[in-house]
Amino acid sequence: MSARKSSAEFRTWIELDAKAVAHNLDAFRALIGTRPKLWAVVKSNAYGHGLTAFSRLAERAGADGFCVDSLVEGLRLRREGVKKPILVLGSTLPGLLPQAARTGITLSVSSPEALLAIIRMSRPPAFHLKIDTGMHRQGFFTRDVPKVIRALRRTPQAARCMTGLFTHFAAAKDPLYPSATEEQFADFTKTIAVFEGAGWKSLVRHAAATGGALMSSKYHLDAVRLGIGLYGCWPSEELAAAFGDRFTLQPVLSWRSVVAETKRLGPNDFVGYDRTERLRRPTLAAVVPVGYWHGFSRSLSGRGEALIRGRRARTLGRVSMDMIVLDATLTGARAGDTVTLLGRDGRDVLTAAETAGASGTSVYEFLTRLNPLIERVVRGSGTTSQLVTSD
Repeated sequence: MSARKSSAEFRTWIELDAKAVAHNLDAFRALIGTRPKLWAVVKSNAYGHGLTAFSRLAERAGADGFCVDSLVEGLRLRREGVKKPILVLGSTLPGLLPQAARTGITLSVSSPEALLAIIRMSRPPAFHLKIDTGMHRQGFFTRDVPKVIRALRRTPQAARCMTGLFTHFAAAKDPLYPSATEEQFADFTKTIAVFEGAGWKSLVRHAAATGGALMSSKYHLDAVRLGIGLYGCWPSEELAAAFGDRFTLQPVLSWRSVVAETKRLGPNDFVGYDRTERLRRPTLAAVVPVGYWHGFSRSLSGRGEALIRGRRARTLGRVSMDMIVLDATLTGARAGDTVTLLGRDGRDVLTAAETAGASGTSVYEFLTRLNPLIERVVRGSGTTSQLVTSD
């Protein structure tokens, strides 16, 4: 069914498909089994989907816990009533450590300075130790592990609060070339053995994000951190090609706007800033109230597309801060019609991967740059749509 009617309340809005969230989570649950914990990675405003909106849907669908980037995000989820485990993947300033302890939020410790701040506390928060096995961002090198163990043994209160051990794969996106991931996993396995030999027998061990979870079951360990896959997108074209025929992902997010006005333009008319586009034929132009401030990248000038009445309409001229102009000649658009910037309209669909590729970036960057002030509307959670406050 073509999206012909627009929202009466918003000039632009984002729709979250509750059924797609449940489908994706169930698919990964079937993949990893019941023993490993399934943690939803909701950092960066849930990859642009809305931190609280998506987290509620994932919790309802059965996620065992959540991974965020910052303590601020974790505290927001606690205020929203999320009681399940929350792991902060990014760094936490020393002054915020007591808040983590009071709210039961688990932190990541990945540097000597962060470990020292934990050791100095009389009542430290729970934390997972991060090991750098080759990503070379956060984490202790494996050669530093003996020093870490000695420091923890001198402070029993900190040693008791270390509840997990993890690493992050740098290149788990191509199942035909797993050597780098295999090397990282072997390094991590050795580190696990060192900690177990030192007396830590019940640490939660985790390494796999979406790509690692798909590539091999041996990477699942005690928990998997699922990000882009839960949102219905593939981490890479290689993984989509390898698993797409037997593992179905459903995009959660659609982005829509409205036609604010239309006008008839003639051959040789210019459109937009800097007169970069000169029309070659009579054109029905549709003005849409979204721009690069909303997340429709300026790099989509002259090449980005949207759907109106189930047909594609190309961006004309420059993408402005708050407006784009579309070539709606083949659509017969009228003011008030719905414009689909991402998602399905009729038989056609614009995917985040397609639009991200047209703008010269990754699906990760494109989605996370969707403006958090855009309203999120949940579809498929009941008989009526549920409006959720922007995050």
